[in-house]
Amino acid sequence: MRYLDEYRDPVLARRLIGRIRAAATRPWSIMEVCGGQTHTIVRQGIDELLPVRMIHGPGCPVCVTPLETIDRALAIAARSEVIFTSFGDMLRVPGSTTDLLSAKARGADVRVVYSPLDAVRLAVANPGRQVVFFAVGFETTAPANAMSVLKAAAQHVPNYSILVSHVLVPPAMVAIMESASVDAFLAAGHVCAVMGWREYEPLAARYRVPIVVTGFEPLDLLEGILMAVCQLEEGRHTVENQYARAVRRTGNLPAQAAVRRVFRVSDQVWRGIGPIPASGLVLAPEFAAYDAGLRFGVAGTGAREHPGCIAGQILRGTKTPPECPAYRSLCTPRRPLGAPMVSAEGTCAAFYNAGRPAGQERS
Repeated sequence: MRYLDEYRDPVLARRLIGRIRAAATRPWSIMEVCGGQTHTIVRQGIDELLPVRMIHGPGCPVCVTPLETIDRALAIAARSEVIFTSFGDMLRVPGSTTDLLSAKARGADVRVVYSPLDAVRLAVANPGRQVVFFAVGFETTAPANAMSVLKAAAQHVPNYSILVSHVLVPPAMVAIMESASVDAFLAAGHVCAVMGWREYEPLAARYRVPIVVTGFEPLDLLEGILMAVCQLEEGRHTVENQYARAVRRTGNLPAQAAVRRVFRVSDQVWRGIGPIPASGLVLAPEFAAYDAGLRFGVAGTGAREHPGCIAGQILRGTKTPPECPAYRSLCTPRRPLGAPMVSAEGTCAAFYNAGRPAGQERS
């Protein structure tokens, strides 16, 4: 990445912090939606330097993948004819009793790939095996997953399928706005790079909430927070784009077309949150042959979270990790009780890796 140091310039950061302090007349509550943004905010201590309250939202697609979907993945991976492929961040997410990494240690053929297209190539190279890709993510990863299905269909690869757990950001923001007190949102820049920000405009108008499309570096976040604070102080509620170097209003139209062709919008259960209407993607009927859930007939298990895990409250932003009794004791990255302690974008992992102590109440 070019100009990385410029987006971490401490002199400019101090100036932006000063401007936020000068602009804010009350402790506004601002939620960053993306887990990558959360990690930057916590690692850099941004939340501890500002006169606003930062709320960490459900912006970790690994964390909100339903427990039952993890159990389905484990059931498929256990089959001898299956090569189960996934991005690495899914391997240690706990299911009801175990995780994919443990299944691999017990002999399941679980492999980390860097792209779903790698999984398609693996299927071509292993015609006697069934290759399944764990298609998890927000709108950001949906185009590549859609392309893998289109490529498998074009090349007549019958032994490739995907286990889908795609979630959509705007419906989750609606659910939060209807159930929690959030004054403004920082929208995830990478999601908007794909989808644009037109979907956010009616939300900002309907709920009278500023939404600022924001990047991931410290200066991106500080500028996004400043833009949100200025809107709040001025009584405005529009969508603004801080991440102009990567995002435009219409987004990536070819990527959107691929997603519309392969997927259909559906209701979705979010781990720790529950069902949110029209907040997920499933394969369109014409691509049902590539649905691993249908191919292997894996049913739901009625699984329940570990009773000591408050992941749902963490993901909704009503609790912070230090307020969890299990944080840094029963729950650590090496022995996690819930997904937010595992994922590279999980809020609990962000607090743990930044050395935030246990037992602190939200200020």
